[in-house]
Amino acid sequence: MRKFYLAGLFSGFIGGLLGAYVLAHVGHPGSGAHPPAEPVAAGQEVVSAQKIRLVDASGKARAELAFSEGGGPGLFFYDAKGRNRLELGLYPPAESEYPYVVLNDTQLRAAGIFRLYGGHETPVVVLKNEGRDRSIYGLNPSSTEPFLIHYSTNGSKTSVFGDF
Repeated sequence: MRKFYLAGLFSGFIGGLLGAYVLAHVGHPGSGAHPPAEPVAAGQEVVSAQKIRLVDASGKARAELAFSEGGGPGLFFYDAKGRNRLELGLYPPAESEYPYVVLNDTQLRAAGIFRLYGGHETPVVVLKNEGRDRSIYGLNPSSTEPFLIHYSTNGSKTSVFGDF
């Protein structure tokens, strides 16, 4: 009985390997799971454009790889209502092309910013509410020492630690 058990186990294992191989190497035309890929033109390895737009099924722009108004490259994400909600990019050359990430609220105001800043390219996180700075954390651009400041609702600044 033990020999039949081992033989069944072994044949099941071999059958599983064979099935996996067949599924991986044999196409399934007409299954609809993956339509055949379009042939790629020989030598076409680079796509050059000033803007690439990703649209949803209804034709609305949901993301763009483009240049900002200031000239820095970025990846811009839009919600279903067409509002720019997320930006990932480089500031324009006038701002030293520092990298940034911006989260926008539904009113298109920056709600959170993560960026590099100053001569030492120190990281800074800015948290905002209704377009006003509320908390800034990062490394001082001059000394590279950490700091944390916050602003009250009336705009008064309080330093929790460090200098900015």
